[in-house]
Amino acid sequence: MERSISLVFLSLLLLFFNQFSFFQVHASGIKEKVRFKLIHRHSPELGEDPRTTLGPPTSRSERIRQLVHSDHARQHTISRKLGKRRKNFEVKMPSINLVELPMRSAADIGTGQYFVSFRVGTPPKKFIMIVDTASSITWMKCRYNCQGCCRDRELLHERIFNANESRTFRPIPCSSDICKLDLAHSGSLVECPVPTAPCGYDYSYEDGTRVVGIFGNDTVKVRLSGGQKIKMTDVMIGCSQKVEGKFHDIDGVMGLGFDYHTFAVKAAQRFGDKFSYCLVDHLSPSNFVNFLVFGQVDASPLPNMQYTQLVLGILNPFYAVNVSGISLDGQMLDIPSNVWDVKGDGGVIIDSGSTLTFLVKPVFDRVIAAFQAPLSKFNKLELNIGPEYCFSDVGFKESEVPRLAIHFADGAKLVPPVKSYVIDAADGVKCLGFAPANWPGTSVIGNILQQNHLWEFDLFRGKLGFAPSSCTFD
Repeated sequence: MERSISLVFLSLLLLFFNQFSFFQVHASGIKEKVRFKLIHRHSPELGEDPRTTLGPPTSRSERIRQLVHSDHARQHTISRKLGKRRKNFEVKMPSINLVELPMRSAADIGTGQYFVSFRVGTPPKKFIMIVDTASSITWMKCRYNCQGCCRDRELLHERIFNANESRTFRPIPCSSDICKLDLAHSGSLVECPVPTAPCGYDYSYEDGTRVVGIFGNDTVKVRLSGGQKIKMTDVMIGCSQKVEGKFHDIDGVMGLGFDYHTFAVKAAQRFGDKFSYCLVDHLSPSNFVNFLVFGQVDASPLPNMQYTQLVLGILNPFYAVNVSGISLDGQMLDIPSNVWDVKGDGGVIIDSGSTLTFLVKPVFDRVIAAFQAPLSKFNKLELNIGPEYCFSDVGFKESEVPRLAIHFADGAKLVPPVKSYVIDAADGVKCLGFAPANWPGTSVIGNILQQNHLWEFDLFRGKLGFAPSSCTFD
């Protein structure tokens, strides 16, 4: 009897794993994590190419202008996605193992601010990818069964993934349910000339950049924190054979949104049900590294780690939280509660791809008003550099700035350092790191407000952990 029950349970497990196409990781018995280095768009590691806005900017004010320009494109992307996607769905998470990656800050079309190095195919080929928590697909510039495609990109010496040369690349058929149902909101095309034809996609970004290609599965090579390289098979990727627009300085996008087939969900399913990242100050010395980890960070949980509910499957593909209010020096601001309602017209998301923190108008107005009296001793400046409230930093002391706190509905409280919301915008100029967002709409906790904290996304338990951190642990 016990043997029969065990066999039935095993069969159900196999069916479950097959249904969701989980990763097969060739590292049997290894309990490890995968770590990616996250590289900010203004990092010297990206070089100084005059054709792009990647690499160190010429001045602090130019730095802020670039980031704000990218932020506005990002907000259009978020608004567009959330306008059509406020619906429930559920992603099942089993309990297993761990993987780590470092991040970089990226391009100007609203896809994100950080890059990772990513190896795809057999034999593996290296690509530099934007990390995008708003994207549900991972794609790179690619060629598959075509002549002449990507020729213009090759003339520019851009990296191209030749899927025909990868022994492990397998196109997803256009007749499959994955193509017709799961990928419908990821730009998959309805055309299916024959059942075995590849599942195509046509996706446009807010600035008009357009990518056209096919979906397939391939092997990704990652390095464990102990140095060992392992293979993750059947990873869904987009082979973009036509790229129109500003993607001349990057190789593709790593989708980290919450959806069935994103890299974030697939890797978390295999490596400990969770992923984490830690972002240092944009102006930190280059030896301080941002990182993205799949699995359990060695130093986690930190002694002062707080946890709050991670709201999944409502504001897809974003990661939402239940905020209850904002205070300055312990005094709660008078903000209408409906702006925080994630199931209504409001809500808040955590987004590494936005720089500033965007607050819907009823919240923004009250936060800015609350800061005006404490900052009135400083000369307010009318500048066209992005943030709306800027002032001269002559005589400025952080100790004189009210301490801001974001309160979560279950009692957790984020108290960022002053430099994460009073930011250096230009020589002699500081600005409040907030920007207005449309109401009704969603507020966004951006990456500057997240800096110098470890953020742990536990997808299985639906929890978000956070704690102050120097981001220096292995």
